[in-house]
Amino acid sequence: MKTLILAPHPDDETLGCGGTMARLAAEGHEVIVGLVTGEGTGPHPLYPSEGFKQVRTEMAAACNVLGAQLIEALNLPTVLLPDLPKHALNKSIFDLIDRIRPERLFVPFPLDLHGDHREVFHAASIAWRPYLPLGRQIREVYCYEVPSETHLNIPYVEQAFIPNTFYDISDHIDKKLEAFSCFASQVQDPPMPRSLQALRALATYRGSQIGVAAAEAFVSVRVLR
Repeated sequence: MKTLILAPHPDDETLGCGGTMARLAAEGHEVIVGLVTGEGTGPHPLYPSEGFKQVRTEMAAACNVLGAQLIEALNLPTVLLPDLPKHALNKSIFDLIDRIRPERLFVPFPLDLHGDHREVFHAASIAWRPYLPLGRQIREVYCYEVPSETHLNIPYVEQAFIPNTFYDISDHIDKKLEAFSCFASQVQDPPMPRSLQALRALATYRGSQIGVAAAEAFVSVRVLR
C-alpha cells in the first residue's frame, strides 16, 4: 500500500509515526511524507530563514533513515495556518493528497494544542470523504500523537487522545530514535517530552498496552474494507 504522512512541521512525522514508517518501509510499502509548512512566500514574521533551511535538512536525513520519501510540497507559513483562508488551505491539502493518491493516510490529532495540527487534520478530511473517488481510494485514515502537542488540550473540555489502533514497532524503535536524533535543533534533554528517553518511554508504554516491547498508538478515523 502507498502510505502518506501529512506533517504540519518537520519532526511531526518522526515523533508521531517514525517507527511505523520504518516498519512499513521494511515490509515493502511505499512511504511518503508531505511537509505542509515552511517559511512561506516571504520573510516569516517570527522565524529566520536559516532555521527553516536547517530543519528541512534534518527532516530529509530523518526520512532517509526511516526509508521514506520526503515531498516538500506546500511551504505554507508555519504557525499561521489558522490565519489562511479556509478554502485555500483545503485546496492545497486536497491537491497534495490527490497528487499522491495514497491508500493509507496518517494525519495529526484534531485536538492537538498546535493550531497548525488542527487545521491540517480538518483540511485533509475534505479529501478523504468516502463517497468521492479520491476518498474511496484512501482505505485507512489514522491520527498520530505528537509529544508536547497531543496531550496538552483541556481535560474534560476537549476529547483526549484515546488510541484504538497500535503498530508493533519493537524491531524499529531504535530506527525511530536514530531518525529523531537527526533533528539536532529539536531534540531535548531528559526528562523533556522530545528527548530520546521520553520517546522510548512512550513507545514502551504503548507497547505494554498490547503486550509487546514497543508500539506506536493511533486513533483510527476510518477503515474501508
